[in-house]
Amino acid sequence: MYRRAQPEIIFLVGARAAGKTSVGLKLAEALAYDFVDTDAWLREKQGLTVAEIVASQGWDGFRELESEALREAARVPRRVVATGGGVVLSVANRAFMRAGGLVFYLAAPAEVLAARLAAAPESDQRPSLTGRPAGEETALVLAEREALYRKTAHQVVDAEAPLELVTADILRSLAYGLVSS
Repeated sequence: MYRRAQPEIIFLVGARAAGKTSVGLKLAEALAYDFVDTDAWLREKQGLTVAEIVASQGWDGFRELESEALREAARVPRRVVATGGGVVLSVANRAFMRAGGLVFYLAAPAEVLAARLAAAPESDQRPSLTGRPAGEETALVLAEREALYRKTAHQVVDAEAPLELVTADILRSLAYGLVSS
């Protein structure tokens, strides 16, 4: 269906609950690409939840493993990679993604993200970053990372829209070469 020259790797970045995994699965299906969620890859490889990894190795240890997962995921061509929300905190990760594929930032307002997290908290998979209530934490973390997401992305996509529209927006951009560098 979308047969224009496609990037070998598509990275999806954004905050928790932006829809990276859901959009990534749909996008991979539409493009006949493989799909990898770096958090799921880490859970499988480590045999621990993200919360357990953070509890045993701290955030610095988790971030090192996250960077390793990112590079592992990108070794196979024709793949959509849903990244963890904090992957952009590393300068090396940002440069790696920009140079190694196309990066889409799934952008949504903090209140939308907080509502999604409240509806499906997955606290065992998504440990608190600040120890504050989810809504407050979401706003703080997004404010801290927003510029990094935008700086990393080749294109920003409105992730407040329904899943099908977000996916269609990315596919349209790929099909018509609308992705800017």
